[in-house]
Amino acid sequence: MAADLPLLPPQSPATGVELIQIGAPDDEPCLRADAARNRAKLLDAAARLIAEHGAAGVTMEAVAAAAQVGKGTVFRRFGDRNGLLAALLDHSERQFQAAFISGPPPLGPGAPPVERLRAFGVAVLRRTLDQLDLMAAAEPSDERRFAAAPRRALHAHVAMLLRQQVPQADSELLAHTLMGYLSPVLVHHLAQQCAMPFERLEAGWLDLVARVTGTGAEN
Repeated sequence: MAADLPLLPPQSPATGVELIQIGAPDDEPCLRADAARNRAKLLDAAARLIAEHGAAGVTMEAVAAAAQVGKGTVFRRFGDRNGLLAALLDHSERQFQAAFISGPPPLGPGAPPVERLRAFGVAVLRRTLDQLDLMAAAEPSDERRFAAAPRRALHAHVAMLLRQQVPQADSELLAHTLMGYLSPVLVHHLAQQCAMPFERLEAGWLDLVARVTGTGAEN
């Protein structure tokens, strides 16, 4: 996993949403080249551990051993296990935000808003299922869930698309409704505990968008 992506600049007001930074404000851009390589090495090791053993297998000691560095190096770089998990999600979030803010359509600009909403939800579902263990381990507490930076970024994007598609609606509240369907907690329940296949989750999202926006899923 590469971890030296540059911070994207805030988008202009015309895009309706800006990239919300998750990590420390001056984290990646100011790293020396050797520090950036070490950070990437540690995140690569952590990602391998998650792929092999799940998030429970990610301890500071295990990451240090996998990356062949001292345990103190991991603690100095990330602070604690929560900081390490947050850094992994931060990298993934930067990539995903870049895709829906400035990537190719229909997820990125250039497609009608309802098409972007459909593509957005499908992409979130795929990403959540791919990283379900990591997201569950790093899920914010109840009092922080709606204020967390990643949630605010996704909510702002959905609200913007709703304003474009159904300007007469309360886009802020409707965005919460749509985002509720994409909650990692709900996706975990549906996919793991209810054994629902991805195709059913995708169809449910498309149906929800069609009902909220008053459009047919085929339009």
